[in-house]
This record gives sequence, structure tokens and C-alpha cells, in this order.
Amino acid sequence: MILLDGKKTSADIKEEIALEVASLKQQEKKSPHLAAIIVGNDGASLTYVNAKVKACERVGFESTLIRLPETTTEEELLNEIAVLNVDKDINGFIVQLPLPDHIDEQKILMAIAPEKDVDGFHPMNVGKLALNLPTFISATPYGILELLERYQIETSGKDVVVIGRSHIVGSPMSILLAQKRTVGNATVTLTHSRTKNLAEITKKADIIVAALGIPEFLKGAMVKDDVVIIDVGITRVADASKKRGFRLVGDVAFDEVKDKASHITPVPGGVGPMTIAMLLKNTLLAYYRQNEH
Repeated sequence: MILLDGKKTSADIKEEIALEVASLKQQEKKSPHLAAIIVGNDGASLTYVNAKVKACERVGFESTLIRLPETTTEEELLNEIAVLNVDKDINGFIVQLPLPDHIDEQKILMAIAPEKDVDGFHPMNVGKLALNLPTFISATPYGILELLERYQIETSGKDVVVIGRSHIVGSPMSILLAQKRTVGNATVTLTHSRTKNLAEITKKADIIVAALGIPEFLKGAMVKDDVVIIDVGITRVADASKKRGFRLVGDVAFDEVKDKASHITPVPGGVGPMTIAMLLKNTLLAYYRQNEH
């Protein structure tokens, strides 16, 4: 069993980006610039955003963090987005989700200029992804593709089962792996909470992407030998034996599945670290697109 090490792979990607940025600076060109807007004081969101700012510093990007109070109105947030859309110094930006209840998330995502939407959530970028046109692939699916490619996992002609149909992971993942691309050409089954006889479907899979948000849902009895497992879930589970009082688990019962799997992502340290690395990669891509004329 080979662990798909997202921590190491993301560090490799950041190193590659840092070398590219150093080369741009030697040519006296501007560094790529990523901005993030965060509304309110959600602890997990603040942690994520701070990690993104640190990652920018590490690779030599410029970064801007715009912190807005919980009471920010939808109109005020739309105004902030309008400013970033036309700021030529900002190559890409994200609005950290979730947003407070009084703000329409979809309206906010629609307001971001597609050419600066490095999260890949704008309907125009999602549409381009579905048509296999050049676009920004959202960071988590992009990270999974990168892990599969760097570990040389064959996907062509394989049976892939994706569990979970979210717009952020499951749905785009099913589209990408079926497409004609280096990591693709698979026969993909997209399953979800209404799927009947799920274990019968997963038992036939060569590759399983578990992204449904239910801790340790995928059990050993549900998979065949030599399966490749990509575990996207991460949930805090109470554990009195741990100093912090909890442990982090994925959507896969790791101890049950690991001896059957040929490759598996750990939780934490698998898909998670890849997400920020791919956000940086998308920002670099935005920078090149905006400076090619």
C-alpha cells in the first residue's frame, strides 16, 4: 500500500512555483498577486485564509487580505468585489466561504470576474470545465488530478466511483475523470445519498473518490483488492485519548481499507494540503493569461 502524500506533493508544487516566481523577478517582472476576502470571524475560515496568505509569502506572491465584519451587507461585499475586478495589480481573488446567512453566496460568486476566479466557482468557468476548454479547475479536484498524475496512477479505461455530488468536488471530479485528458478517459459512476446498492457499485471500482462528508463511511467490505482510494472528507470526531479531545477522520474507514488498497490518501495530509497549492497554481495561470498580450 502506497500513501498518496499530499503534504510532500504540495510542497513540491510550491517549490516549482517559487522557482518560476524567482525567474519572473529576475526579469524585473511583477509577482503574481492573490487577494482574499473574508466576512466575519469563522474560526476555520480564518485558519484557511491565513494558511493561504502564508503560502503566498512562501512562493513569492503578493497577497492582500480584506477582512470585513459579520455585519457587512451584500451590497458592501459586491462593491469590494467590483473594486478587485478592475484592479490591474490583482491577478486572482477568492471570497472565503461560507458567508453569513444574510448574503446570497451564488450572487457573490457570479459577481467575480471569471478571469480572476481562481477558485473556479463562476458558472462560466464551470461551463468551460464541462466542455473541456481552458479554464480554472477548482482547487480540490485539481489537486486530486495532480496527485493521480504525479503518482502515475493509470485512469484510462478504469472504473471510477465518485461518492458525493457537490459542486465543489464530486460533480466536477466525475466530469474531469471521464474527459479525454492525461488523467481521465475513465468510466465514471457518480453516486450519492439516493444511490441504491452502493456497496455493490463500490466493490467493482478500480478507483474511489469519497467526498460525501460522512466520517468513516467507506468500509473495508465495500472495496476490492488493489483499489485506489482518494479520501476528500475531513471531520472532527470526539476522542478523549487525544490531547485536543478530538481526532480528524476522513470519509474512509482507513484502518479497514488500507490493507486492501494499492494507493490511499491519508487524512489529514492527503487531499487537504493540495488545495492551497492548486489555488497558487491557478493564480499563476491567471497572471500569465493577463500578461500574455
